[in-house]
Amino acid sequence: MSTLAVVEEILRETNVPMSVREIVEHAGSRLPSKSKTPDTVVARDLSMDIKKKSEGSIFIRTSPGRYTLRELVARQMPAAVPAPTVAPAVAASEGATPVLSSAMRAERAAPLAARPAQRPGAAPVVEQTVTSQRP
Repeated sequence: MSTLAVVEEILRETNVPMSVREIVEHAGSRLPSKSKTPDTVVARDLSMDIKKKSEGSIFIRTSPGRYTLRELVARQMPAAVPAPTVAPAVAASEGATPVLSSAMRAERAAPLAARPAQRPGAAPVVEQTVTSQRP
């Protein structure tokens, strides 16, 4: 049995996204590789399968280091939200004013330095003016 077949079996049993470490712990002796670093082997095989097959892969990365089966994600996804009848770009081109939420208006109005950082825990953006002095 290949590494990916074992991983598929484990993900079907648990039905939840798992980290590579959790997959290896659940697999135990079922993994065909006798590597000293089975985590690396499983991570490499999963990453290569996803990269090579793209949408055709049965695996999907849910977040960095966490994987699940593509079909499980498809089952858990809610029904698609219907698209608006008139796209904002079309409405704007026809002379209508696009409707912005209050959060979007506040973000547009706030200066760059006052906006929250994009990543949690990231330092705030600080603007600096650099002047050079020529001798």
